[in-house]
Amino acid sequence: TIFTPHLGCYDRGILATVHLELKSGTTEGQVRAAFDAAYADRPFVRVLKAGRWPSISSVERTNFCDIGFALEGTHLIVESAIDNLVKGAAGQAVQCMNIRFGFEETAGFATHGAHAAAGGVV
Repeated sequence: TIFTPHLGCYDRGILATVHLELKSGTTEGQVRAAFDAAYADRPFVRVLKAGRWPSISSVERTNFCDIGFALEGTHLIVESAIDNLVKGAAGQAVQCMNIRFGFEETAGFATHGAHAAAGGVV
């Protein structure tokens, strides 16, 4: 497993790539099913459609984490993007407070509008 955070000329955000070796015979459908099952109830995680890759511009000023992946043989490439100023500590604090006090997990966050809708690629 190799984790690579990317440095770039970003105003905000973190783009990261993870490389993994899977068991021979693992299919892209199985990988997608695992991601979909893991994040089905996570309102701020968007697993992108096949062939789509996350970008910082799609998560900028939101609490979303976008995830894309590709499988080549046994080599799985996973890429994620977050806005580290929102999804980072500040967004996590609001999410944790909401959960702790029984509020809707999405309370206080925009889950629609221009930036949130950037997930139209989802």
